[in-house]
Amino acid sequence: MLELEMKGAGGREAERAVGERSEAAGGAAAARAPDPELVERPLRRRFSAQYKLRILREAEACTRLGEIGALLRREGLYSSLLTEWRRAREAGALQALSRPRGRKPPDPRDARIAALERRAARAEAELEKARRVIEVQGNVSALLGQLLEPRGAIEPGSTER
Repeated sequence: MLELEMKGAGGREAERAVGERSEAAGGAAAARAPDPELVERPLRRRFSAQYKLRILREAEACTRLGEIGALLRREGLYSSLLTEWRRAREAGALQALSRPRGRKPPDPRDARIAALERRAARAEAELEKARRVIEVQGNVSALLGQLLEPRGAIEPGSTER
């Protein structure tokens, strides 16, 4: 079998299934074996609205038994995706199909409201501080007024001595 692969038609190597190695390339492939400790995280596939609509049109054009299954195998899709995409198309055509997944972006008005609330709280704190300062100044003024009154002066009509 190995000789047939090496000789092949016209000296070319025959096609091999994924994972098969020839003995000639065995040393180089073994040196680059993936590290079993590191597992690559698969990336989530994303489908554009145009792709979804194209696949739905192709699926609706399938009339014979097994054509939809062949379409799904060819594209690497699940039948549940067709169902989900049909519902989305019926709910709102391209807007529903092109809606991005995940968390919605924050409303810029929320950030503005939060900034204005912080500003109002800061102004309230400064106002309260100013009121306390004015109250203390009034108390100091009254106290100084009492201390600076002449003691020896007797007011007319007063019975103090």
